[in-house]
Amino acid sequence: MSKFKYTETEQQFNNALNHQSKELSLIKRPDMTSVEVCISESEELLKELGISTESMPEVVNPTFQRGMVVPTWEELCIQAEQEVGSTTDLESLFTDEELRMNQVALRALNIDYNNIHKLDKIDITICATAGILGVVVDILLIGIPKKTPEGLKGGPLSNYVRDWFNQRFPEVEMEKLSNSKVSKVSFDAQDNRHTTEYVTGLSAYYHRLLSLGHDPILGLIFGVYDILTDKMTTIDKTGKMVSQVMENYADRKESDIFAAIAKQIIHFKSDITTSMGLPAPLMALFNLLQFGSIGEEEQIIAEIVQGMYYEGYDFIHFCSMSIPTMIIEVIIRLGYGIKRIKEGNSIKDSIPFSLNREKHPKLSTMLFIGHSAATAVNAGKVYFTKNPMAINYPQWITFAKYLYKQLKWVLLEKQELKDAYVRGIIAEELNEIYAEIDNSFTEMSEEYIVVFN
Repeated sequence: MSKFKYTETEQQFNNALNHQSKELSLIKRPDMTSVEVCISESEELLKELGISTESMPEVVNPTFQRGMVVPTWEELCIQAEQEVGSTTDLESLFTDEELRMNQVALRALNIDYNNIHKLDKIDITICATAGILGVVVDILLIGIPKKTPEGLKGGPLSNYVRDWFNQRFPEVEMEKLSNSKVSKVSFDAQDNRHTTEYVTGLSAYYHRLLSLGHDPILGLIFGVYDILTDKMTTIDKTGKMVSQVMENYADRKESDIFAAIAKQIIHFKSDITTSMGLPAPLMALFNLLQFGSIGEEEQIIAEIVQGMYYEGYDFIHFCSMSIPTMIIEVIIRLGYGIKRIKEGNSIKDSIPFSLNREKHPKLSTMLFIGHSAATAVNAGKVYFTKNPMAINYPQWITFAKYLYKQLKWVLLEKQELKDAYVRGIIAEELNEIYAEIDNSFTEMSEEYIVVFN
């Protein structure tokens, strides 16, 4: 009896299960395209079957937080001070071997910089050749001017230059120009008859040397000023500077600055080939040098210069003596440029115009050596001849200019530029390291993005 009941009950259970299966087979299954849609339709299906979903746990989609937490600079400093301390020397961060290697590297960089500015045999040969050629031209072709019945005569090249000026500015035409009103200036008094304050030494021979308006350089300032103000500015033989109004020359005054400049240039032109022509540039300033005891007569410097002008050391002779100086300049610059091109540099980078040591590291030193050699020979020439007319004034001016540049370079600029050179090399190496670090971070970021996507 019990077995029957169990069989009957089991049969009912199977029938109910089959009935539910048929009902489930009739339900239309959704085409799920996402997790959310699938879950929603599953809940509706469970409700149709009478199964409650309130007690089921809520499914939460996990989210990944992307990015890196980077501490601030202040936080890093605090952490570093806590771990290392605030009184640590930089050298303590390196081992002894690393410090030794750093010193070796720095010495190597300093040697490299010195080699850049060090003259080789070719550079020295260029300097010596230029200096010797300039000296030969000075001694053999320029010579020392002397007064002759035919005028001032010196070496062949000096005579050629003077003849060129005489042909370019003929004496007859210049005399007519000097007598015309367009060339008359207020500072051209040849003696003290028209001055209100006495000028020692003012005469037909020396008035151009004493008057600053006749100086080829200073005249463009003082001469123009005198024309505009009807004055004459002088430095007399005793070194006294006087600026006075020339009342008798009031008709030579100009009110327009351009007219004054034009009159100044015309007056230069009218005086350039006279027997006592224009003085050499800045020669008038030597009247201020009222000291010294030179030669057997124990003359002061101002008296020596005044005697040189009287003997014919004028502007034309200054131009003649500039030729050896220009020869030295041209040979050194040209030789330097050719050598740079042969070393593989471009023509643009080899043009030897600039004295910037970063562009042309050896040029200024080569010019200094070439002009130093020529100046030393000229000093010997003056010493043995005992004649101040042998002084090559342009050469000494050029030597003084390059001496100043060389001393400034050696004493002030060299160490600073050397440090800048070393720091620049170190900075380039650091930039390469930083670039490698940036590339590494970029690659890591790309891998990070790929993994979490």
